[in-house]
Amino acid sequence: MNRLPRYTVAFYQTSRGHEPVREWLKALPAEARRIVGEDLKTVQYGWPLGMPLIRKLEADLWEVRSTLPDGIARVLFTVQGRRVILLHAFVKKTQKTPLNELAIARKRLAELVRE
Repeated sequence: MNRLPRYTVAFYQTSRGHEPVREWLKALPAEARRIVGEDLKTVQYGWPLGMPLIRKLEADLWEVRSTLPDGIARVLFTVQGRRVILLHAFVKKTQKTPLNELAIARKRLAELVRE
């Protein structure tokens, strides 16, 4: 059976045309990129999802939690209609999501809402 994804995945784009999450993904080693890609595909086909893969951070902001060979990746995203928009990504070093990383995602989310 050929099942279509329930959602499309889009990369947040800056006013200068950069796609920070896409650029971050391209910089990852191949194995890490594959793991994050599979987790994003799971979101695309199965949203809404919960722990352990997805955690809600606050209103309209969630994180995909990917366990990599050398760390824990987080991709922060929002959902608008049938689109999952990837706002920010990083490899986590501490237990809590760092406030500066959260601030970047909040700022990008606010920009999307204004558009």
